[in-house]
Amino acid sequence: MIAAQRHHPVQILFKIGRLIRNSVFIFLVLFVFQGDNSSLYVVYGRYAFSLFFLWFLVSSVLTWLTTTYALDDQRFYLRRGIFSKTDQSIPFSKVQNINRHTSFVHRLLGLTSIRFETGIAGEDASVKFEVVTQNEAARLETAVQEQKESLVSEVCTNIDRAGAAPETERVIRKPQEERVIHFQPTRQDLLKASMTSFSFLLLVPLLASLYYNVSEFFGLEERLDGIGSTLVSSPWFIALAVGLMILASFVFGIIHSFIKYGKYKISSDTQRVYIQKGVLSEAAFSIAKERVQAIEITQTFTKRILGLAEVKLISAGSLSMGPEDMSISSLYPFLPKKRAYALVTELLPGYRIQEDMNRLPRRALWIRLLVPSWLWLIATAVLIYFRPEFLGFESTWWIASSLLLAIVFTSRVLDFLHTRYCLNDELIQLKNGGFTSTLFVTKREKIVEVEITQNRIQRKFGLSSLQTVTRARPIHTSYLKDVPDTMASTFRHWYRGRMKEVELDNAN
Repeated sequence: MIAAQRHHPVQILFKIGRLIRNSVFIFLVLFVFQGDNSSLYVVYGRYAFSLFFLWFLVSSVLTWLTTTYALDDQRFYLRRGIFSKTDQSIPFSKVQNINRHTSFVHRLLGLTSIRFETGIAGEDASVKFEVVTQNEAARLETAVQEQKESLVSEVCTNIDRAGAAPETERVIRKPQEERVIHFQPTRQDLLKASMTSFSFLLLVPLLASLYYNVSEFFGLEERLDGIGSTLVSSPWFIALAVGLMILASFVFGIIHSFIKYGKYKISSDTQRVYIQKGVLSEAAFSIAKERVQAIEITQTFTKRILGLAEVKLISAGSLSMGPEDMSISSLYPFLPKKRAYALVTELLPGYRIQEDMNRLPRRALWIRLLVPSWLWLIATAVLIYFRPEFLGFESTWWIASSLLLAIVFTSRVLDFLHTRYCLNDELIQLKNGGFTSTLFVTKREKIVEVEITQNRIQRKFGLSSLQTVTRARPIHTSYLKDVPDTMASTFRHWYRGRMKEVELDNAN
């Protein structure tokens, strides 16, 4: 019988801390700012808040007492529920990704959190341990890794008995394989990241929000009214204030980028890819190379000017540690384009990005320009109806409509110029986008569904549209519009080759 154990008791304090953080504003309104208010709704609000807080404390303790977990050499065993018990068994073989997140509070207490993502759909798609010790997290991760490696080793052993090379088994059975570090940002990379991410612009709204909230309760506007009018009348003070604000914004942006990307590290071994980030709050992510469904390389307008790109791994499991964090599947969002392409090949040798890709025929541009823009038509109708005036200009409406039309046409022209495609053995590359371009790269065996469509206008011009669906969470869909019919026919024959690959995998 496997001995079940409860989660770390500090998990109760973490839940209470989140509740206090999320309800501090309600507490201040009911008990501080409206402390002298004896109206009925305020009094009942205080009672309701107190009862809810008390109920949350009791339920948190009961949840901790009734939630247990256990594991053997093959699966997790989870049990939860205060009144209605739920038992769950999740095999290690279903685990797609392993995510670690160590917040600043976790680090102070010597704890961490770990989550095992599976390919299962629904609310129970992951096994979460919000608060565990470092040793316990290592034990859980090691148990999952060893079981998955033993499965691969068993498969390789069977292949070896059938006549395959025995070296494969010996490599997999290495007890501790060294990781190869592929990328760590330098100071120059961090400085470029602070400029490209525009994090220096965060200081102004942050200070404005802080000033507004403080002045609401302490009446700073009335106290500083006389002083402010005197200082604003001095041009030297205005120039000094603007200069200090610009300097402080850049310093803030550099510090923000250092905290977020200072310890970013991308490494790998023969089986997995590892990503780590964060200075104050650390996060770590690992994914088996065979679980990578596709590669997505994105370039915004600013990054394209600076020659930068962001590479993301698309997996069947979730790749982020929470809504407050950047998706950790990103291989550093500010990589030089050439370095990004090379890094993909280093991490995943099966993916080779070919820069020389096929362009769309010129007739595809005319189709895109002639298709009416519903956004422009609706916006123009609204402008004509309200006829807004900006700085006293009566002709604001048609200027705004013209600017919007120019943006729409520019975006369509850029989309035509950026849209490219390439079929390279078992790989397919699809690139599109206007001001922001996206290059999608995947293997034929990873595509679970394709669709080729053709409307009446495309039929006259000899063009078609392609759509591919790749298994991910959520499902990832890629589009390629207005490709020649010959390309659509080639793509159809190319995808049929997937049947041989699937049959071969099933036979193995």
